[in-house]
Amino acid sequence: MTSLVPAPWQLAFQGDRTLLLTLNAPITVECGQRCAMVAQALRDLRHPGIQDIVPSFNVIAVHIHPAHFPKHETVGTLIETIQHLLKQPFTQSGSHADKAIEIPVCYGGEYGPDLAKVAQHCQQTEAQVIDLHCQEPLYVFMLGFTPGAPYMGMLSEHFDIARRKTPRTALPKGAVAVANRQTIIYPNASPGGWHIIGTTPVEMFFPHQHPPTRLMPGDSVRFIPINSTEFKRLAQ
Repeated sequence: MTSLVPAPWQLAFQGDRTLLLTLNAPITVECGQRCAMVAQALRDLRHPGIQDIVPSFNVIAVHIHPAHFPKHETVGTLIETIQHLLKQPFTQSGSHADKAIEIPVCYGGEYGPDLAKVAQHCQQTEAQVIDLHCQEPLYVFMLGFTPGAPYMGMLSEHFDIARRKTPRTALPKGAVAVANRQTIIYPNASPGGWHIIGTTPVEMFFPHQHPPTRLMPGDSVRFIPINSTEFKRLAQ
């Protein structure tokens, strides 16, 4: 049971239909958990004027439509409700490590062309980098950049490596990449500036299903190393 006491938040408008809730804290797993729990509490309000709630590392975007507000209720009263909610403690049952979703990854070679460079930066062998990447369950902070792309962390300090100076114009579908102590999975072929250390055969985005993404903010992921033979079998 994880209990998080109230923390300082800032509320500000982003345009005329979005409220930004910013947690005054560094980016950590605990910070991400706070955002996920507050986002869920906001969903539980079932306010007809709230059209979408998007949590990220330390910010929650609350998209609103005043025309859908109940009679006699204003944006001001919604803000008061949110401010009251933010003053409450939040409790998360269970450990996210106990609920880790396993994602198989084939590391190195054609599947991870940047593994050697990352190993050199980390001052580790390629095998040690793989072990570090698979060592602990990683928290899904947010989905972004492209539909279904999860941003996960935090990795060991060894992975404190900046993004590539020149992004690639095309990364393969399923590419697993690292930067800034985080890791991401590219659900489809797309541009990208992170270092590719492996590839997963697992589909991440299902546009015709609900929900359309395999992972959601608040999930926990553990990477499982596989060889190329297993990759090809799973890809089929």
